[in-house]
Amino acid sequence: MDAANVTQREERAVVALWCLLGALHVFIFSAAFPFFSVVDEQVHFDLTVRYAHGEIPRSLTPPAGEALPFIAIYGTPEYLWAPAALPGGIIPPPPWKQPLPSVRAQLVAQEEAYRTKFQNHEAASPPLYYTLAAGWWRLGRLLNLDGAALLYWLRFLNVPLVAALVWLGWRTAREVFPENHFMQLAVPGIIAFLPQTTFYAINNDVLAPLTFGAAFLLLFKCWTAETLSPRLAVCTGLALAATFLSKGSNLPLLAAGGAFLLAEIWSFRRHGNRHASAGSLGLLILAAAVPSAAWMAWCRLNFGDFTGANLKIQFLGWTQKPLAEWFHHPLFSASGLWFFVERNVATFWQGEMLWHRQPLALPGVDFVYVALSLGMVALALVVWLTRPALFTSAQRSALGLAFLCVLASLAFFAWLSVQYDFHDCFYPSREHPFFVSGRLMLGLLVPFLLLFTYGLDRLLGRLQNSGKFAVLLAWLAFMLASEITIDTPIFGNAYNWFHL
Repeated sequence: MDAANVTQREERAVVALWCLLGALHVFIFSAAFPFFSVVDEQVHFDLTVRYAHGEIPRSLTPPAGEALPFIAIYGTPEYLWAPAALPGGIIPPPPWKQPLPSVRAQLVAQEEAYRTKFQNHEAASPPLYYTLAAGWWRLGRLLNLDGAALLYWLRFLNVPLVAALVWLGWRTAREVFPENHFMQLAVPGIIAFLPQTTFYAINNDVLAPLTFGAAFLLLFKCWTAETLSPRLAVCTGLALAATFLSKGSNLPLLAAGGAFLLAEIWSFRRHGNRHASAGSLGLLILAAAVPSAAWMAWCRLNFGDFTGANLKIQFLGWTQKPLAEWFHHPLFSASGLWFFVERNVATFWQGEMLWHRQPLALPGVDFVYVALSLGMVALALVVWLTRPALFTSAQRSALGLAFLCVLASLAFFAWLSVQYDFHDCFYPSREHPFFVSGRLMLGLLVPFLLLFTYGLDRLLGRLQNSGKFAVLLAWLAFMLASEITIDTPIFGNAYNWFHL
């Protein structure tokens, strides 16, 4: 076997290792976190159970009957309360470890409180994640799982999703930069060790990087195709539809993808492939539009608008501000703009989990993530603008789309920040009227890492591949070590999977 084939085989072996380590990483940390996290985990769990029973909500709903006991029994108060704030100054032991007669009255009262006060404000969320999770839940039932084991089984759906995302990151880097082995292994490696706490909870954010990552790769393949085939067109359209149906915050990514698609149509027309690709382009648009339009029609019929967003906005008590008041927002100051960018970048890497009402983060670690992210993306942008000869036309297009995705996402959340009066909402609030949830931007994870690793590759340009990979391993070690340091208090928690 020649050297090229050996290299390719070794690369695939490393990627398989990344997939395995990524799955193990998510499994261990998902098992360490108790239920229910502060990213509305009980809400997403309730909606999953409803879908498992074939119930698609048509309005704000109380908890599903099957979900209610799980919410009452298996949740810990420690995400929002320190022991000193609770009666007796201690965290009570888990209900399932106490004699049933001693906790029966407490559990009945908790169930009744949830039944009367709980309304699922995510009822109008796109259905793709909940449909997938509902099937996983039913599979767990078929395996005779119950109680906390079944609850963690649902959370462990994230394990194969992240393993698939690691593979997708490698495949995308390989397609865009076929000659760059460092980037081909760096992108999946970083995904495997990403300390994003969203991957450790039941929520619909976990599907966004997979759906738009697939759409990004397929859009690139469409761009590089001499003639757009019907199969590629349908797959691309379905990936765009899946992006829409997985998370509402993916809308700016779809806008960026739409702009890229228009440029692609112009390219086909300019190169004389208009007639050869017209039918395939029609299939692409149809595959993207039909599932998306069906869900929009459902939302318009049941929730009064085409995305269902108004239902959540009304529940949270937000109101639209007059246009003239938008420009009084602190985002239009240097300190406000920095806060907006810095918090979104930091939480993009690490999530926004709270423990005892304090962020699970360290300022020094946040600084490293923010500084390195802004530095590497800025370096990639400078090279992209000033040295076009370093890229093929397809590579410039891919990185251009990646830049557009980053800018579109930040602009979208800036627009959401300035247009609403948040009144008494906990987050965002009048005191801090910013959307600074990096998890809502996870759809751009694969494109962002293309920019990040390209910038890192240019920074290390004088090093041999062995030196570059040593730096990569050091970066992965930093990510894992800092995450373990930050999350150490979680592992000994009596409510988690390790203490069942």
